[in-house]
Amino acid sequence: MSIKVENLTKYYGTQAAVNNISFEINKGEIVGFLGPNGAGKSTTMKMITTFLTQNDGKIFVEGIDTEVDSLAVRKKIGYLPETNPLYLDMNVVDYLYYAAELDGIQKSNVKSAVENVIEKCGLQDMTHKNIGQLSKGYKQRVGLAQAMINEPDVLILDEPTSGLDPNQIIEIRKLIRDLGKQKTLILSTHILQEVQATCDRVLIINNGEIVADGTPESLQSQFKGQVVIELTVKKDQSTNREKLLQEIRSIKGIEQARFEMEDSISWKFHLSCKKGADIREELFRKIVSLNLVILGLYQEETSLEDIFRKLTQN
Repeated sequence: MSIKVENLTKYYGTQAAVNNISFEINKGEIVGFLGPNGAGKSTTMKMITTFLTQNDGKIFVEGIDTEVDSLAVRKKIGYLPETNPLYLDMNVVDYLYYAAELDGIQKSNVKSAVENVIEKCGLQDMTHKNIGQLSKGYKQRVGLAQAMINEPDVLILDEPTSGLDPNQIIEIRKLIRDLGKQKTLILSTHILQEVQATCDRVLIINNGEIVADGTPESLQSQFKGQVVIELTVKKDQSTNREKLLQEIRSIKGIEQARFEMEDSISWKFHLSCKKGADIREELFRKIVSLNLVILGLYQEETSLEDIFRKLTQN
């Protein structure tokens, strides 16, 4: 077990920012930590990193109790906060040498440690540039390099792609996926597509409590609602559209079917099916048996965004 959180609670005054939460994260997992603003995400991550102390409960990182030996825990963790802690007037390589020394890396190993993170984070062409001159994407790479300099077992990244352009986001996502092959990784983000693109598992927190825990696929299955299908059929002069609609309605599992629109070559239908029903194969066979051509068959899935909104709307 890489991280174990037991009955964790944190108060700010009389307000419980984190309220008796428990979870475990295995080695090598990439976990997306989601929640609206003020839900307790950053507070939880700051307690795991020992930046904050809890009011109650226990946290173990690589088997070490954060309250018993916080320094040993810090040696196991690389942390990139939402506000990237960079010295903008330093060049990249000097900053990373400085970070290595702060992390207590032996002098004989500093050079190889710096070269290693420069290669992993794709900073080879930026080493002698001042950090203040870099794009936001490269600044994030420098922040990641700093977090990784001591080869930590656990990486905690708070909004690592915030403010980046689409190309930079894709680059950072790829880097996160590569890092996840070697380390335990907690990723806090508001970008739900990012979670689906990079994470093995999702934790959703709301009002200081864990409200969902599972893979993106298992959560989508758990919260799956009524199935919606958009069907597009090539128009046929010998086929009556209303008769076709009646044939579609005869398929078991369809609760409602309606004609939606037509253009010069096609008819489009909207189908609502029972929860969990998958009528696509039978629908396909039905249309083929009528000697018609399917131009489009699209089944809407419950998205992670739908689940997030359902669980966090107060």
